[in-house]
Amino acid sequence: MIKPYKERPGGKKEQIGIMFDNIANNYDFLNHFLSLGTDKRWRKIAIKYLKTDQPKIILDVATGTADLAIMACKTLNPNKVIGIDISKKMLDIGKVKVAKLGYSNIIKLLYGDSENLPFNTNTFDAVTVAFGIRNFETLEKGLAEIYRVMKPGAKFIILEFSQPVIFPIKQLYKLYFTKILPLIGRAFSKDKFAYNYLPISVMTFPEGKSFLLILRKVGFTKCAYKRLSMGIVTLYLAHKY
Repeated sequence: MIKPYKERPGGKKEQIGIMFDNIANNYDFLNHFLSLGTDKRWRKIAIKYLKTDQPKIILDVATGTADLAIMACKTLNPNKVIGIDISKKMLDIGKVKVAKLGYSNIIKLLYGDSENLPFNTNTFDAVTVAFGIRNFETLEKGLAEIYRVMKPGAKFIILEFSQPVIFPIKQLYKLYFTKILPLIGRAFSKDKFAYNYLPISVMTFPEGKSFLLILRKVGFTKCAYKRLSMGIVTLYLAHKY
């Protein structure tokens, strides 16, 4: 199991919460800066997969500062979007953003984690996770909880970083991701470990077909994936039937 702080006590879940609390103030800026703004496009593509369904009750797991929850609210016109995260400081920033946009009556941000979702079975019309699935402490347990709270027929949309395989994008990406990005991250963030953890967590995540096998094992059906931006990010789609 990959954890942000090798020398510190605590499980992965606890350490992830601490890490995101530490980088919360610069998180949105670095997200947009390090991806050259492409992260917004990735979220738009993900939300488009829910447009035909028009889900009314949506859960955004690992919501962070609520970027995807806000985009879902703007695009899908739902009755309720619930975002859940294990970083209180990220949620605090998200709540300010939600309030400024006038969405506080639709978007609710709650402290909690994917492995112990405080919701009834068969509650949500759709569930989303953007760049947080690799941070689950026990991947299958978190996925099983998400499956439990989804209504039959609901869609599960996941965005996650992945590793390009096409030359020379693969080589350039590895150089940027493992050498340049950590240096930039450390320059703007007080947590020197956070942006070292990012590339390691991506490289050890079971992406592509391997992740589809895990989704199917948990019970999801019609599982598929699509690589975006030459493989830098992968979008996964799964259903509960």
